[in-house]
This record gives sequence, C-alpha cells and structure tokens, in this order.
Amino acid sequence: MKVTIYKSEIDGSVRAPSSKSYTIRALMCAAMASGESRIQFALDSDDTGATINVLRQVGVRIDQEGDSLLVNGGMFCEAQRDLYCGDSATTLRFMTAIASIIPGKTRLVPGPSLIKRPIEPLIRVLRQIGVNCYLCENEPVVTVEGVGLKGGLVNLEGNVSSQYLSALLLVGPFAEEGISIRLSSPLQSKPYILMTMECLKEFGIDIEFSNDFNEFSVIKQLFRPADYVVEGDWSSASYLLALGAVSGKIEVENLQLESMQGDKILLYFMREMGAVIEEKRKSIMVKSSGLQAIKVNLEDCIDLLPTMAILAATATGTSEFVGISRARIKESNRVAAIVDGLSRLGLEVVEERDRLKITGNEPHSAIIDSCNDHRIAMAFAILGMKTGGITIDNAECVSKTFPGFWGVIKDLGGQITRNGK
Repeated sequence: MKVTIYKSEIDGSVRAPSSKSYTIRALMCAAMASGESRIQFALDSDDTGATINVLRQVGVRIDQEGDSLLVNGGMFCEAQRDLYCGDSATTLRFMTAIASIIPGKTRLVPGPSLIKRPIEPLIRVLRQIGVNCYLCENEPVVTVEGVGLKGGLVNLEGNVSSQYLSALLLVGPFAEEGISIRLSSPLQSKPYILMTMECLKEFGIDIEFSNDFNEFSVIKQLFRPADYVVEGDWSSASYLLALGAVSGKIEVENLQLESMQGDKILLYFMREMGAVIEEKRKSIMVKSSGLQAIKVNLEDCIDLLPTMAILAATATGTSEFVGISRARIKESNRVAAIVDGLSRLGLEVVEERDRLKITGNEPHSAIIDSCNDHRIAMAFAILGMKTGGITIDNAECVSKTFPGFWGVIKDLGGQITRNGK
C-alpha cells in the first residue's frame, strides 16, 4: 500500500496503543504459570499475534474476554508443526529459550525481515547451560530439543540485543541449577531488562542483579498466575507526541510517567529542543513550536532514532545522535533507511558508524521507501504532516506494532490518501 501525506495541522486527543513489549512479556510469563492469568488491554498487532499463535501451538490456551486475554499456562506440549514467529524478534528469541522446557523438538521459523537479524549469540549462550539448539544449515530455522534446562554460569555480550538477556531471565526459573549471567560488555537498552524483571515479579519471579547491571542470578522457582494490566506504549506514542511538536496540538492519553520504558525520555529530548509540553494527570499535551537542534546518546532508547531524526529534520541547526549502531540490525538498517529518506527529501545528512548528523531545513516532495519497517513508515508520516508531499511505500507495515496508525492520523485531521484514493 502507498500512503501519501499532505501538509496538515492536527488538533485532537488520542489514546496511546498498549505496549507491545509488555504484552509479549506478560504472555510468555502467563504461559509458564500453572493456572489462569488475565492480561488486560493486551496489544493486538502482528507481533503480539505471532506470540499468541506460537504459544497456542505448544498447548497454551488463550481466550479473548472483553478487553482481556485469559491465559491458561503451565502445561506445554510438543509442537506438531513448525512455529512461525513472523517478523517478531521478541517472539523468536524468547521462544528459543523457552523451547528448552517444551517436550520434543521445536522448530522456530522467522519471517522475511527477521531472517536478517542475529540469533547466534543466544544459541551459543543456551548451549552453555545444557540446551541442545542450533541454526539449521540450509534453512533459517532454529531447532531446540526440549530435554530440560541444566543451568549454571553463562557469559553473554550485553551490547548486541537486550532480548538475549531477557530470554535467559524468563526461562531461568526452570533451570535445575539456576542461572548466573555475566555480561562481557556493558549492557545497552537497560530499560528493557528492567521491564522484563518488573513483569517477572508480577508473576512471582525474583531476579538478583548487581548494581552495575553486569551480573544477574536466577534461582529455581515457580511462576504464579497473575492479573496483569498492560500500560501504554511510549515507543508507538513517540510518533504522536512528535506530531504535536511539529504540526498543531495533540493530547495523548494512556501513558505512565513512572513507566520503566526507556522511550519515555522522549519528553526530555523534546523539551530540550523547545517543544511545548504539558503533563496532565492522565495525559500529555504537546503543541507545535520552533524546534532547535539537539545532541544526544540513544544507545538506551535506540527505537527513538527514527522519531528523533524527523524532529531534527524540522529543527533549526544540526542535530547529532550517537549510540546508533544497533539500529542497523532492526527490522531494517534504520540508519541507512533514515539517510536515504532524508536525502531524497533534500536534507543534509552525515552518517558515521555510530553517529548521525542531521541539518534541519525545508524538505521537498519525495517517495520514501519504508523498507517494510513500521518505525520508518510512521516517522516519515509525521514529517509529511509538517511538510506535505511525502508518499510512503509499503505503508501497511505499521501493523507490526500500531495497526490503527493511519486511521488515528486521519481522525486527528491528517490529510492522507491510500493508493491514490
């Protein structure tokens, strides 16, 4: 689908979608807890749908009841067919670890864009604790033999993906000897580990960790069913908040200021750039204003890179973003996608290995390749509302985390056409 965005001034309120990361973590925890858990306000998206489908295939009963999912877990069974994880890296990585406690041989199949994203470091570390798992030679399939989890001491890189560490923390309570984890490099995206531990605690699991977040310890223990409420997603809300900063006024509900989510730091970044922000009891209001360039490190909130890049494109001066190298191994090479898109719009962009410099200016019309990446599509849509004349290819990819995105934009006053209509 092609979506063309015209210059628009928005004014309205919107509820931020539920958190994808918390939804998937809660589903995994509920699946490992014996009994019924209730997950309220779970996100309905491609990624969360992939998680639900995979869990159902290994014996977890998941039913919809109103705005809740009822999950009956604790009784895994052998998968009768390959588990397709779609393009959800979280689903593939978490299930690779959890498959070690599922009877039989589990084959996990990634979707087209997920094939390009690394999983070998997780396979190597699982082997250290007695898991027989491997990446097939002639096909991009992860195979795990569920013969139980011995546990022990593992060494893990902390600067590739926090999802590897989260996967170990999730399955660690089943290890006969428990699991002790030492990071061989500094942890990046620490907020996601805090989110994992917060969710685990809701389901009865305690994690010990060092003050410097370089060592973690998980003893053998039981998951307990829980009633879990999924909070709003600061990553998805970043596009809505940025929209208010560049094109009118917006009030975003369903966001918790005390959230563990690292992307809530966007509010600080936007204030530093000169955005007008008002925090209310149950919502955040943002009004458009003249933005100024900013220099920030994004290594702990790497998913904000597309949003920050778009804000920088409208700001006065040259913004500088460091700590961006891991953005190259997301759903797309996001650094390359941003450079390509902004260059097509006539903006000055300087790319280095771990640094991106963007000089704000008046973009001209262009067709943007989303690279089938939801965050690239949504970010450039926001820029299109400010400047007009931006067409996004493969715009349907937003369904990965924010299926209602285009409808929300239209309801807020955004002028868009889909496939020329």
